Amino acid sequence: MSEAPFSAVLLAAGASSRMDGAFKQLLPLPSEGGEAPAVRISAQALLDAGARELVVVTGHRGREVADALAGMPLAVRHNPRHAEGQMRSVAAGLAALARPCSMVMVCLADMALLRPGDFRELARAFAGLLRDAILVPYHQGVRGNPVVFAASRVPEALGGRLNPGCRHLIEDHPDDVVRFEARHDRYTTDMDTPEDYARMRQRLSRRTGAGERAA
Repeated sequence: MSEAPFSAVLLAAGASSRMDGAFKQLLPLPSEGGEAPAVRISAQALLDAGARELVVVTGHRGREVADALAGMPLAVRHNPRHAEGQMRSVAAGLAALARPCSMVMVCLADMALLRPGDFRELARAFAGLLRDAILVPYHQGVRGNPVVFAASRVPEALGGRLNPGCRHLIEDHPDDVVRFEARHDRYTTDMDTPEDYARMRQRLSRRTGAGERAA
């Protein structure tokens, strides 16, 4: 269990419209012991980080995504309105959280470079902030994910007054948002295009090939 307990919503509902027909949540990536779908790698990193509860939100090809997560200690919540925008999926995931926690992370399924230690690092940073803060990672001026906020703000998010995925998050909540300046680009590296996928495969191949432990 993380020393700074958190719950997490992992968004895996999108249609991968920029992937030239491929479905990024299920694309195979190098992992310890072979290869695994991207969504499973991301979910496992959160579980290894000590997430108190993990809800994965599915949408497009939801049954296949759920099958890829079979046997993992997490909840799957299907969002039939996923095409209406990311906030619909965020709300579905937040509404499915059932265990008490102090903070919630909203994470993306295609950020498979993130290690358990990265999530723990954000949780520790958030634990030292004011109660109503919203923590957003940055690297060299680029905004990243996941976004972390107090569990007490879940009703605000469900009511549409807090959108953790919004590009205008800082402008909408200038007194609450705290930037976390990261020393690496894992918080800002996702997988939207075939070129992104090729680069992520290469980086994960180097990591697993060198026997690097995901700390």
